[in-house]
Parts: sequence; structure tokens; C-alpha cells
Amino acid sequence: MRKNTFKQAITEGRQQIGVWHMVRDTQVTEMLGGCGFDWVLIDCEHTPNSEADVLAMLQALNGSPAMPAVRPSCLNVAEIKRLLDVGAQTIIVPYVQTVEEAELAAAAVEYPPHGIRGVSGGSRSSLYGTVPDYFTTARDEICLIVQIETVASMEKLEEIAAVPGIDGIFIGPADLAASMGHAGNTSHPDVVEAIVSAMRRIRAAGKPAGFLSSNQEMLEKVVEAGCVFTAIDIDFGLLRRAALERIEACRGWKA
Repeated sequence: MRKNTFKQAITEGRQQIGVWHMVRDTQVTEMLGGCGFDWVLIDCEHTPNSEADVLAMLQALNGSPAMPAVRPSCLNVAEIKRLLDVGAQTIIVPYVQTVEEAELAAAAVEYPPHGIRGVSGGSRSSLYGTVPDYFTTARDEICLIVQIETVASMEKLEEIAAVPGIDGIFIGPADLAASMGHAGNTSHPDVVEAIVSAMRRIRAAGKPAGFLSSNQEMLEKVVEAGCVFTAIDIDFGLLRRAALERIEACRGWKA
């Protein structure tokens, strides 16, 4: 079983720089794994990625120093089970609103009697049944992160952070901005203030804090406030900005 160096690092408070991976192509996965990122988030919430796609992407990251993380489409126990069975070790559950939902997420990643994860003796997660004592040690290398991204869940942040089995909390800026009445404007001063405050509250609660943005100024603020797993861009955005920059540099040829 692969050591979850991402979980170890954020638990120790060591900064982990990541990238959001939405392009549905394993060659892109493999390329991102070799860029120097500490972690690569494979997204299933806002992409057409299936568990089979995730499996192929995890395989593409084999041998890479970058640790994979996977975001399921929602808090779906069956989907989380399947993602774990194909080898995901870090799960970021979106849109967790209540203590009860955080408890369900924690139960989903742990075997009975303490959790409800379905038991499979020969899945990829246990290297097809070859990892000794996998069922009693698997949770040690699983990192469960929940996303807080609404005004309602921000009010319950400390209660959610205190749920046993929650290994980290990620603040989702886009949904939070929308919840605050500023959809599409994550740079609104009230949204920025709420995000920075959340970073400090998460750290004060004793949990690692995470965030995603391509805005360098915003990233500097959240890292200063205590963010320790920081996704600095999205692959689609990187590709689009590079393409626009190149076409702009050459547009004069057509004059």
C-alpha cells in the first residue's frame, strides 16, 4: 500500500502545492504528475469522469512524486466506495453542509465496525488482496477532506472540523461566493474576508486548511492565513491562458 505522503505532510503542517485536473485525458494526467506538483486533484464533480476514468488516471500517476486526490461528484457513499476500491487514498468530498453529512463522509471511508465502507478482498486498493492486514490498516493511509462552501456550512465550521475522521477542510471559493450573493465574483472583498477568516478558523480548530485559486494575490493571502494544501490552478485554465497568450503574440502577422 502506497504511503500517503500528502496526508502526512498536511498533518505536519507542511505546504503541499497542487493542481486541479479536469481534462479527461491520461496523457495530461501523466504530464501533470511530472511537473513538480505535490498533489493532483482528479475531479468528478464538474467533469464527465467516471470511476473507470479515475482508475486510468491513478495508473497514469503511478511512479510520479505527485500524490493523487479524487473529488467524487457528491457525498455518495457508493461512489466513494468505488473510488477507494480503484485506489484513491485522498478523497475531497464537495458541498458538506452539516455535522451529519461530515459524519457520513467519515463513515464512508472506514470499514465496519466503525464505518460503512463495503468490503472487497481483491480490489486494486489492497493490491488485489496482497497487502497484509489491509482492512485494519487502510484508514491510516486514507485522507478525508470535506469542502465547506456555503454561508450555512461556514457557520458550522468548528463543529464539522471536530467530527472524528475529518483529516482536513477545503474552502470552495466559487460556491461560497454564490452563497454570499456574489456569484462569479470570488474577489469581492466580503468573500475574500470570509475565506481568509475560514483559513484561520480551520487552523485554530487543529485541522489542515485547503484552497484553490489561480489568483496569485489571493493565494498569498490564504497561505499567510494558514492554508497548507493549496491548489494553484486548473488545467483547463492553464491551457486556455497559454493559448490566448500565444495567439496574441502572433496576431500582428495578419495585419
